[in-house]
Amino acid sequence: MKLNVKLFLSLLFLLTSGLAFSSTPKIEFTEYTLGNGLHVILHHDNTTPNIVVNIMYHVGSKNEHPERTGFAHFFEHLMFEGSKHIERGEFSELVEEAGGTLNAFTSFDVTNYFLLLPSNQLELGLWMEAERMLHPVIDSIGIATQKDVVTEEMKQTRDNRPYGRLLTETIARAFKTHTYRWDVLGADPHIRNATDDDIKSFHDMFYVPENAVLVVTGDIDKEQTKKWIEKYFGDIPRGNGEFRRPYKNAEPRRTVELRDTVYDNVQIPAIIQAYMIPAQGTPDFYAVEMLGALLSQGQSSRLYRRLVDDEQKALQVASFPLGLEHPGINLTFALANMGVDLEDIEAVINEEMHRVRTELISEEELQKLKNQQESQFVNSNTTIATRARNLASYHLLYGDAHLINTELERYMQVTREDILRVANEYFREDNRVVIFWLPKQES
Repeated sequence: MKLNVKLFLSLLFLLTSGLAFSSTPKIEFTEYTLGNGLHVILHHDNTTPNIVVNIMYHVGSKNEHPERTGFAHFFEHLMFEGSKHIERGEFSELVEEAGGTLNAFTSFDVTNYFLLLPSNQLELGLWMEAERMLHPVIDSIGIATQKDVVTEEMKQTRDNRPYGRLLTETIARAFKTHTYRWDVLGADPHIRNATDDDIKSFHDMFYVPENAVLVVTGDIDKEQTKKWIEKYFGDIPRGNGEFRRPYKNAEPRRTVELRDTVYDNVQIPAIIQAYMIPAQGTPDFYAVEMLGALLSQGQSSRLYRRLVDDEQKALQVASFPLGLEHPGINLTFALANMGVDLEDIEAVINEEMHRVRTELISEEELQKLKNQQESQFVNSNTTIATRARNLASYHLLYGDAHLINTELERYMQVTREDILRVANEYFREDNRVVIFWLPKQES
């Protein structure tokens, strides 16, 4: 009997990818909740004599008041000022003197802090994060200092940078009701005009144990770690239990395409298409993410091959979902090649979007997408720092830290029919914002 070559390759791929997934080491962890509501996750890995203390708060820019934006990012900076028992400017010094590093980030949905330290400094790291939660110094000196820092960051990374306001302008048009409609940095006047009481009230609402998850990974003794966690975090009081959270489906379904033009201090025109998509962690999101990879991930992807390689209409192209806790957007972006009209680029993008809405992708393309997702999934958990962050995110945003071992299954379950379905459900012309990003016209 003659074996069909394509069928053989398909079966071979499914077999080898399944073996690779099943052979990926399972990440073992323990989780429990303190009496004050602080959720704790512990993961032991003695590959290196290091530990990570990671604490993630369920507060991002979407939790801000419309007239006081940028507060979550502001607190990312302010929480390094010091505490009742850590002098101003000493927080970073203590970590560095102990041979460690530290950092933090703010997103639309969360604020995350982490310390990487030698394993014999675990108690120090836990004490410092408990100090930051219970006794932060929030005074006029620190507030004034960080106001200067974050407003300067706004200028350097967004307002005075070519294409720096691309996301800002896009989400302002895509969202009309939901608090995703402003960016993480917020507005300069909102930070400048905020009173000390405004800032303290924001802290008291969100930076409390029941609104956080503490993850400790690395070379730890779990029983000793539990004792230290109870010692330093156990008596931190709960907050008042009132969190400002937007309604998940606050943004109404888009039914009409919005088109606009933005003039910026740039040399190269660009086109942006933003489609409204489901929240991360939902079944449709995985198919949407794989569709974005089909369109622009790698030089053999559909949009890259047509726009950059074959027709040379664009210098760069990308399409990816902005994965958010609530329904978000998928951004498709292309920089025009010299002398090419944005209308010509848009025509190609629209043709490819029409194609994914009307044709099933090939089996080979689906296999490639699953292979890419598997590689990314495995690589995302290679260090104790990334494992700590992923465990925190899975618990806080998905309610299931075990997804660190099982989420790949959700990608593997996506079918060609799923990709066709989400293309028709979400990548419609009446469900998008289109922006032409043009160089400023000389006056």
